[in-house]
Amino acid sequence: MVALNVKSVSETCEQIHGELRKVIVGKDLVLRKILLGMLTNSHVLIEDFPGLAKTLIAKSLAATTRCSFSRVQFTPDLLPADITGTYVYNQKTGDFELRKGPIFTNILLADEINRSPPKTQAALLEAMQERQATLDGKSHSIASPFLVLATENPIEFEGVYQLPEAQLDRFIMRLRVGYPERNEELQILKGRMARKQDEFVIESVASPETILEMQTAVEGVHVDDDVLTYMVDIVRETRLHAQVEVGVSPRGTLALLKLSRANAAFDGRDYVIPDDVKKIAIEALSHRIIAKAESWVRGFDSAEIIGEVLRKVPVPRVE
Repeated sequence: MVALNVKSVSETCEQIHGELRKVIVGKDLVLRKILLGMLTNSHVLIEDFPGLAKTLIAKSLAATTRCSFSRVQFTPDLLPADITGTYVYNQKTGDFELRKGPIFTNILLADEINRSPPKTQAALLEAMQERQATLDGKSHSIASPFLVLATENPIEFEGVYQLPEAQLDRFIMRLRVGYPERNEELQILKGRMARKQDEFVIESVASPETILEMQTAVEGVHVDDDVLTYMVDIVRETRLHAQVEVGVSPRGTLALLKLSRANAAFDGRDYVIPDDVKKIAIEALSHRIIAKAESWVRGFDSAEIIGEVLRKVPVPRVE
């Protein structure tokens, strides 16, 4: 496999982004950041209210990249085998045959991941980290690329199993889609009337092989030592912040590195600038800190804390 150059990565990203924008109205920045997650070969958590096109985003991304797609609705009775698969006895052959679960795909929508018990969550998170599933003592690799878009409903608290902070850390970003603006919601209605159907027509502009080539190209993006130090200083400052009980781990520092490289490649640059770091820092770090109890009383949230950190840490000058 021959890696693409950064210019080709940028052009392909713009094509994918353009197709997604035909379907998803007014959420360009959210779509871009999901693409950054794909470029870094990582997973994204979307925490927001129902009905904000999270499923549509995942399905559209799979369609425009010709990636296989699966959706799992997480429920309290969902078992680990329901997502990883299991061995089933074949009466004709007298053998046990592997029936792979929905996790064996390129893009997996894990809908309302906080509705399933911890064992099922752990099975998914293990597959996300190890890129494999273990069935009956045998390891089975998951196809590449592999992107999990997991969703959480933040308004329902009964019958849910919140992800522990250590498991949240497995997601490279946590995003919120948000409600559309007034004119954007009007465009949604007009678009539905013009289509005369619920389904969208979306063009395929890439392939799973292309995505893998793009991921390889991102690994070649240069990062100056001063920018690397800037990332480290941001993370270290979260550990010293007065409102933070537990700061960002080194996995968060690596997330800054990967996402800033991907952001640079998306813009057609083969080098990272401090703005690349600042543009993704809140989404990359806010779910990785544990705030002190009094911070909630005072109205602080994790995104505000990361914003304060970004304002405090000196920005390096990169020639």
